[in-house]
Amino acid sequence: MSKVTKEAALLYHSQGKPGKIEVVPTKPYSTQMDLSLAYSPGVAEPCLEIEKDPQKAYEYTSKGNLVAVISNGTAVLGLGDIGALAGKPVMEGKGLLFKIFAGIDVFDIEVNEKDPEKFIQAVKAIAPTFGGINLEDIKAPECFEIENRLKAELSIPVMHDDQHGTAIISGAGLLNALEIQGKKIENVKIVVNGAGASASSCTKLYMMLGAKKENIVMVDSRGVINQKRTDLNESKKQFITDRDIDTLEEAMRGADVFLGLSKADVLSVEMIRSMNEKPIVFALANPNPEIAYDKAKSSRPDLIFATGRSDYPNQINNVLGFPYIFRGALDVRATCINEAMKLAAVYAIAGLAKKPVPDVVNAAYNLKRISFGPEYIIPKPLDPRLLTTVAPAVAKAAIESGAAAPIITDWDAYESKLRALMGYDNKMIRRFTEMAVQNPKRVVFAEANHANMLSAAVTAYQEGICFPILLGNTDYIHSVAEQNGLNLDGLEIVNLRSGEETERREKYAKILAQKRQREGITLDEAREKMFDRNYFGMMMVEVGDADAFITGTYTKYTETIQIAKDVIGIREGHKHFGAMHIMNTKKGTYFLADTLINRHPDSETLVDIARLARHAVKFFAHEPVMAMVSYSNFGADNTGSPVQVHEAVREMQENYPELAIDGEMQINFALNTTLRDKTFPFNKLAGKEVNTLIFPNLSSANSAYKMLLEMGLAESIGPIQMGLNKPIHFTDIESSSRDIVNLTTVAVLDAIVQEEISKSKQK
Repeated sequence: MSKVTKEAALLYHSQGKPGKIEVVPTKPYSTQMDLSLAYSPGVAEPCLEIEKDPQKAYEYTSKGNLVAVISNGTAVLGLGDIGALAGKPVMEGKGLLFKIFAGIDVFDIEVNEKDPEKFIQAVKAIAPTFGGINLEDIKAPECFEIENRLKAELSIPVMHDDQHGTAIISGAGLLNALEIQGKKIENVKIVVNGAGASASSCTKLYMMLGAKKENIVMVDSRGVINQKRTDLNESKKQFITDRDIDTLEEAMRGADVFLGLSKADVLSVEMIRSMNEKPIVFALANPNPEIAYDKAKSSRPDLIFATGRSDYPNQINNVLGFPYIFRGALDVRATCINEAMKLAAVYAIAGLAKKPVPDVVNAAYNLKRISFGPEYIIPKPLDPRLLTTVAPAVAKAAIESGAAAPIITDWDAYESKLRALMGYDNKMIRRFTEMAVQNPKRVVFAEANHANMLSAAVTAYQEGICFPILLGNTDYIHSVAEQNGLNLDGLEIVNLRSGEETERREKYAKILAQKRQREGITLDEAREKMFDRNYFGMMMVEVGDADAFITGTYTKYTETIQIAKDVIGIREGHKHFGAMHIMNTKKGTYFLADTLINRHPDSETLVDIARLARHAVKFFAHEPVMAMVSYSNFGADNTGSPVQVHEAVREMQENYPELAIDGEMQINFALNTTLRDKTFPFNKLAGKEVNTLIFPNLSSANSAYKMLLEMGLAESIGPIQMGLNKPIHFTDIESSSRDIVNLTTVAVLDAIVQEEISKSKQK
């Protein structure tokens, strides 16, 4: 993972519009009528309705999707009491996480007040604005009084995430770790090192899950919290142990579970070895755990170990919980976040870890097939299923516990709404980027002398996505970099036409000539082709000198397509390959194919495109619901392209009866479930929202995605190549630097997949 420098962090926060969040209008405002409705005189009507019934605020204002992130800056991350204003970047960051993970809007509010009573009154005074309040970075013990009072005196959800977030996530991890180790929570001995807000909340939640108070020992900086101590506040007194022990070392003997919420290096290998068989250690101090990962893992083979860090297995990360907990609470207008809702979140998160992991999540970890076990007791923070798993569980618990009215009755429709929410703001490419950074690959950039491609290569390198290899004239590439202010330090440049590459060109030519010797290619012709950047670059991938290839900024893609077929070849079991665009819209994520490769596909080609799209959509953690579109519906036109689409649908339904696919149908019937099911009740997609569109020809597919882009209705990732034997990806002259970076990210994931496939074949 690339190192975060002071300069990079300050630039990130200051460049462009300062800060990380903004307010965006949600209603039209371009005409005088719009403004009259938005403000005076039209705004009076919802005001009067809310005066009569305060619940109407959820219908006429943003209250129901608005959370306040409130802090006084007394316990900011590991920085301590730095003050309200200095904590604002953290609060904005928390707001950003709410938005990108759960679609929740946030105002961050920094209150310059340390007196608990005055702070409480300030929060109460502004509470009518919000649907929920997330208290953040308030020191103990004041945070206990503040949260308890606000929960009692307000009728909206209030949660101090520093307390309950870690408790919920670690609680889920603990349940799963105990199951794997074959232990029952009511029998295990638990040591908690740390006695602050988070430690207190974790301990209480573990007792709610079944842990016995007499089996718990809490340790603070002065030792075990026992009956001998005379320096204990009220918060610590509730965890006094009857055992006659004073030190962490004594507490660890015979323990089953260690929970660390303290500081680095307080736990020793000898302490872990003194624990019972099959121990569980959650060392959650940040940035460095109570014991180093390598030391802990080498201490004994039967250990399950978790930290708060992303670079080790079993990361206990609050982002697994708070966005989805508030999402569920807001969606049923809950009056609080009660114990039942917290427990529902615990069990939902724990249960998700036991389900098969999507390929796109596996890709983050070098495609080691992650499955429930000692190295995977908790879902990964970037698992896209968290929203549709945790939020409904919390919402149901709110209703069942009496904390909310039964606003949601159709839970399938609610899940569909959440899935649509997942698709906006390009959250998908953000997840892909995080995954690529875990295992960056060598990516060849064909037209490195093009400013956009060169800028993309530099950005991808700086973000840790890949190790770029730039093809082209070294001097010219450096001149382009200088003109555009790009730093090429660390990037490899290969001048494929130079004398230095003679030996490699000859090697590649011989391999290509041998590969295609019965297809009319001579060695001399192959030698000539090695002066072409696309042939040379693809051969780098073919022979393993690189992992992926990006091309197309200058080159006509039709020529590049043929080169890809010649050099790389089409995946076994297919006769064609294609390309897909992922479109992120306010309605959700849509997969469009084929948007680049096949101009006038016949029914056989359409079947291949549909098969490849099915595989690709599953890889990106979605269950494909496919509509094969045309200008007619279900056999209404028996000439032209509808016939070919009709035949392709028939074959797909015969060969893949479990797949949700139907057609041919017009685009409005594909996207409007109610219209489709009412007009054509026999269709095989009944009740399902289509997420994958297979177009009858290149013209319609290409026009569709470009229209969405130009009208500002979507953001795209692509074109994503489907069906070649190795990661060869195509861009075009219109692609921005960010488009190419996004495509590079996909190419890296593609390379990770191909690497794992190769490993499995070698076994």
